[in-house]
Order: sequence, then structure tokens, then C-alpha cells
Amino acid sequence: MLEDKDRIFTNVYGYQPWNLDAAKKRGDWDNTKDILAKGQDAIIEEVKASGLRGRGGAGFPTGLKWSFMPKESKDGRPSFLVINADESEPGSCKDREIMRHDPHKLIEGALVAGFAMRARAAYIYIRGEYIREAEVLFAAVQEAYDAGLIGKNASGSGYDFDVFVHRGAGAYICGEETAMIESLEGKKGQPRLKPPFPAGAGLYGCPTTVNNVESIAVTPTIMRRGGAWFSSFGRENNKGTKLFQISGHVNKPCVVEEAMGIPFGELIEKHCGGIRGGKDNLLAVIPGGSSVPLVPAEQIWDAPMDFDGLKAVGSGLGTAAVIVMDKSTDIVKAISRISYFYKHESCGQCTPCREGTGWMWRVMERLRTGDANVEEIDMLFQVTKQVEGHTICALGDAAAWPIQGLIKHFRPELERRIKEAGNMAEAAE
Repeated sequence: MLEDKDRIFTNVYGYQPWNLDAAKKRGDWDNTKDILAKGQDAIIEEVKASGLRGRGGAGFPTGLKWSFMPKESKDGRPSFLVINADESEPGSCKDREIMRHDPHKLIEGALVAGFAMRARAAYIYIRGEYIREAEVLFAAVQEAYDAGLIGKNASGSGYDFDVFVHRGAGAYICGEETAMIESLEGKKGQPRLKPPFPAGAGLYGCPTTVNNVESIAVTPTIMRRGGAWFSSFGRENNKGTKLFQISGHVNKPCVVEEAMGIPFGELIEKHCGGIRGGKDNLLAVIPGGSSVPLVPAEQIWDAPMDFDGLKAVGSGLGTAAVIVMDKSTDIVKAISRISYFYKHESCGQCTPCREGTGWMWRVMERLRTGDANVEEIDMLFQVTKQVEGHTICALGDAAAWPIQGLIKHFRPELERRIKEAGNMAEAAE
């Protein structure tokens, strides 16, 4: 279990003020100039050594991603850092706690990461529905400017660095990095074809790196305590601490920072007061936000909560948004509701996703009431396979995986509904 002294986010519940004075007391902006004085490449190497992987879902090694940025501009184009605060994955609610209660960790992280990548500025793209969070962020950025921590000669380092907060308009698709860049440019939020990758041609055609809020916010602490300290938590390839967000049928839903790889059962018992109605009442868990496949109770309990541990049980860590469902859940209705979400949020650019998400939801609704044939279960599975991997961005996969998980683990339940509806039809004759 993670000890309090090792927690990076010490104000995740907002017991203390978010402002600059309080943030400094928590250790933020402490000799930031010295961190920058280590030099750009040294910062990137330290982040590589820490084993930090992206906290937004895909889990790409952060230091490696930063190293893709060009070291010098051949044609005068500036570089940019874009911070993904468009936290719209159902179940995910960690970044909002950082922005609400610890915004200076994010702003300092933006400076350290931006400096390491030789970026001219950082753009924080915040979800449109996060109204109070955006207010805090605007105010915190202004505080940092007024104190000379960012802007011209940021923190006395001789480096000029600006931070801009940009509010989105409530589109899930803008959480995809290239759709976010399109939206920042004032265009319709639709993913771009890759290549070119953002590191070559991103925001305004300039080299750009897009990172999640949590990935950026932990950077200053890693630099102060050292990459070896961060990598002392978790298993090989799954290092560090992580914010877990646990919602659903637990006694105490919460957002908590824990070491990567903590077993699911321990996470729930220790921080959430256990499953509602006891361990035996657990039905299934979606361990990483609505886009990853569900895992049935018997497979999840001892699973390590990290990238590899959840991959081993056929799911993924995603954003570590843990959605717990007990036996009172109508599991087919729950997955149908998720598939409606993806139908609603598809940007419509790729045919498999535009047509497939609506089709899959309509079949899910018929399976929910049993108004279907048994053969349609396999047909639905086949269609998810035709959508998955055949779209520009991962929304097609996100729409397919929850349904695949349902069919894999709860097929008898689908068949039971069809049979019961059929029996009722026969009785009516």
C-alpha cells in the first residue's frame, strides 16, 4: 500500500486551498529554476528512467514520446505542448480533481515538460462541461503569470514559456489527440489521418506533443525526487503511482492515488469499504473507463491493477476508471447504454464507425429485451470485429470492446433473454 509520504497529489480532496501560496506549502514551484537548469535532455532522460507511461489510456512511455520532438527548428516553426484535459470517458474523473484542487502541479508540469521538449507554449484543452475546473485553472494560470513563474523568463530560467487554457464545447471525440488539435485550430473536431504524426506536424502545422493531465502533473515531483524513486513502485513496465477512480456499487466511491499493480480486491477493501453487499455480490467490473471490456468477478479480484495485469484478463487499465457492478445490475442494459454513448459521440468521419455504432446499439437494445434470434449474437460479434481496427481513431475500438466483453463473458444471459421472450411468444399463441 502507498504511504502518505509517497503520494504526489496531496490535495486530491480539496481540504486545502488550490491557490499559489497553498501550492507552494505543498512543495510546488520549489526551485523550479534548478530543475530547468538540469537541461532539456537530462529532464527527458529522468522521465524515461522513471518508467512513466501515459496516464490517458494508451500507456505510451512518456519520456520516449517527448524525445520524438525535434531538437532544433530547421525552418523556424515553434514547438507546442498540448495538454489533454478533455476528460470525457464515462467513469473517469481524476483530471478534474487535479485541476480543481491542485492546478499548480499541472502548470508547473507544463513548464517542465514544455521546456524539455523546447516548446514555445502549452495549450490546456479543458472539457466544456468542466466549468468550475476551468475557472480555477484560469485563475491559477494568472497567479503563475503574476508571480513570474511562467511567461517571459519563466521562473528566472531565461526561458520564455506561455500557458493558454482553451475550453472545449463538450465533444468526447476531442479527447483524441489529433481531433483536439483540429478543435484548437478552430475546426470541426475530427481525427486526422496519421502520418504525419503530431510530433512532425501538429498544432498549426508545428511539432506538437499531446499528453494527459496526470502525465504532466507528476513530472515536477519525478524531477525533485528522482526517476528511481518513481520507478520503485509497481512492476516492471508498469511503474509509479496512479490515480484510480472507483465508482459504482462500492460502499465508498472515491478517487485515490495508489501504487500501480495493487490487486483489485485490495484497492476496493482498503479505500472503498468493500463491495456493496459483500464480495460475493460482485458481478463484473469495467476496470479502465467505459471503452475497455468488462471482467467478471471471479477473474478480477486478484488481478494487478496495471497495464499488463489487466491485459492478461482480456481488458485494459485505460484511465484507471474502475466501474464496479454488483448483481443488481442489468448487465445487458449497462452495455447497451455504453454503446448508445459511442453512437452519440461518433464524429461520423469513418463509415464503419458512423454506421456501425448505431447498428450495434440497435441490436443491443433488441438483445436487452430478448427481441432477437440466437444467431444475431454471433452476427453482432462479427460486426464489432469489422468496426474494430478499421477507423482513423480508436473510437471504433471503444465502441466494439464493451460489446465483445459482454458476449464473451455473459452469452448465457443473452441467450436466456431470447429464450424467455420466445417462450412468452409461444405461450401467447
